Amino acid sequence: MRKAAITGSGVFTPSQTITNDELVAAFNAYADRQNAAGAEPPVPHSSAAFITSASGIERRFVLDKEGVLDPDRMYPSLPPRADDQPGVMAEMALDACGKALDMAEVAPGDIQAVLCAASNHERAYPAIAIEIQELLGTSGFAFDMNVACSSATFGIQAAADMIRAGSIDRAIVVNPEICSAHLEWRDRDCHFIFGDVCTALVLEADDLAQGPRFTIESTRCATKFSNNIRNNDGFLRRTRDQMEDRRDMQFMQNGRKVFKEVLPMVSAHIGDHLNAEGVSADELRRLWLHQANKSMNDFIGRKVLGRIPSPEEQPNILQNYANTSSAGSIIAFAQHSDGLSPGDRGLICSFGAGYSVGSVLVTRAGPA
Repeated sequence: MRKAAITGSGVFTPSQTITNDELVAAFNAYADRQNAAGAEPPVPHSSAAFITSASGIERRFVLDKEGVLDPDRMYPSLPPRADDQPGVMAEMALDACGKALDMAEVAPGDIQAVLCAASNHERAYPAIAIEIQELLGTSGFAFDMNVACSSATFGIQAAADMIRAGSIDRAIVVNPEICSAHLEWRDRDCHFIFGDVCTALVLEADDLAQGPRFTIESTRCATKFSNNIRNNDGFLRRTRDQMEDRRDMQFMQNGRKVFKEVLPMVSAHIGDHLNAEGVSADELRRLWLHQANKSMNDFIGRKVLGRIPSPEEQPNILQNYANTSSAGSIIAFAQHSDGLSPGDRGLICSFGAGYSVGSVLVTRAGPA
């Protein structure tokens, strides 16, 4: 059976940044206004020190900074586009996909499948992936998929399986995440978590790839239902007034339960994946983990390797990008895959709502 390989990666990063200090100033101004109006219970202040301690995040990129930082608004202003205009997600995807195709030295017409794998889609249909296919000029077919923060790794498995089976030769897995539009910026416990970004990976049959690449040795996915991370703003959309009465219409999580339940699930998943492939943890030169929370990643890294990973072994981009849902592990991979020699192994892993967890075992191949 042929193998698939990752031959190109690309990251679209918005031009606007919000630092913790800027975010806290806006949130505290909102809290003061609510408390002056008699909010019960009172809205507590946030602080940059609290955010950094709780998450490791220092800043985040967003598509609209002004709307998020307006104490009278506290959510991005992203006006609807006309039907004959490219969607916001498709526009982000064009940038990331273009970079990935250039790295892979692959023409758009040679791509036979586009998988748009993301947590937050701007519409139900037509599929964002088909719009991306049209704008890029790829061949074959395209479809959307959503497994929350694990969408990218599940997308990689789906595309790799198609290549392994011989139904396609090349695919793009693209992850445009507009997390700012689904975050409740008025909730102190989560107002700092997310940012916006888009990532893309080109996958090819290993025998067709000529340059440097990461051969996909195996993939593994798992899910287990949980309500501890949830967003009810689906196709049964309410009016804005109704949404004001439904806190669960935006991102929600029970953080303590998530920590308690997800960490052992992810650590065991990675361990089982490595054991099934006959690979020891000591053979892993790099862990590209989902960028949700620094404490979570530190725990998983120690559990998997049996020691504290070095920053090179377990790169962290959370401090600059915040949690970007499905794109987080792919940003880490795209920005920190240099310095590996042919034969070196690494593992991409993402985890999130569902619960879901996906892992991709890769080996550096091609010219040094």
